[in-house]
Amino acid sequence: MRLPIVHNPAYDAKFSPDHRFPMSKYQLLAEAIMREGLAGPGDFHVPAPAPAAWVKLAHDPAYVDQVYACDVPRAIEKAIGFDVTERTSLRAQCATAGTVMAARLALEHGVACNTAGGSHHAGRMQGAGFCTFNDVGVAAHVLLADGEISNALVLDLDVHQGDGTADIFSDDIRVFTASVHADRNYPHVKQISDYDLGLPDGMEDLAYLKTLALVLEELRDRITPDIVFYNAGVDVHRDDRLGRLSLTDHGIEQRERMVFAHFRQRGIPVCGVIGGGYSKDIEAIALRHVILHRVASEFVF
Repeated sequence: MRLPIVHNPAYDAKFSPDHRFPMSKYQLLAEAIMREGLAGPGDFHVPAPAPAAWVKLAHDPAYVDQVYACDVPRAIEKAIGFDVTERTSLRAQCATAGTVMAARLALEHGVACNTAGGSHHAGRMQGAGFCTFNDVGVAAHVLLADGEISNALVLDLDVHQGDGTADIFSDDIRVFTASVHADRNYPHVKQISDYDLGLPDGMEDLAYLKTLALVLEELRDRITPDIVFYNAGVDVHRDDRLGRLSLTDHGIEQRERMVFAHFRQRGIPVCGVIGGGYSKDIEAIALRHVILHRVASEFVF
């Protein structure tokens, strides 16, 4: 069967091309997935907007209500990096529901991916760093609340630390948060994950992959999760304008294959989300993100 892929056109909130956040990458990613034959136009699983009750499992209810009403205080909008409008609120709701849907598909099929998600800077009280809701935080809470899982691992390989995810699960032993990131990158004040590894600037493919192999083996001894939420941010790429690492396309492909092989060989479902990727060449970002879906498709049985 084909890789289950979750996508909603609402993921693209139609920002101006000169906005700092490359919003059009979501639609370009969907188009690239179809060009590669990984999905046809009618093959995507399309999520409806997330119910507010789901989002309130991970976030402060007052903040959630503000986002749904498009009435977010200016200071919080500034921290997020864009205004919370009807479009950006809907985008956050759909992307969050998309990760819930992808997680459930992963439990059923062993692997599934969202074409959005990985909004890991949104903490319990508010959004930040281009992240309105923490979709992985919500999805893990929903699955736990419904009894679909008893524990989870969040493996965050975005170039930035998953500070919001660490915050949301700081007192929850059911979810193990692991972040491998560029040590000197945003956020400047890090949160404490269950496992943190800050990497030096400029790390290239070989050193990165050797490090990741050691990380995966260390995590093996610390948790056997019912599901892995994998944040496959491509801002580790050497050409990314907000990254400080130096991976190539090939390095990212090997990273994805290493992660999926490790967990699928252990029979653990993996839910992939795309995380960050930043460049003025938005088509190039989309092509980096499609690597996740291409490699994940190798592990659908």
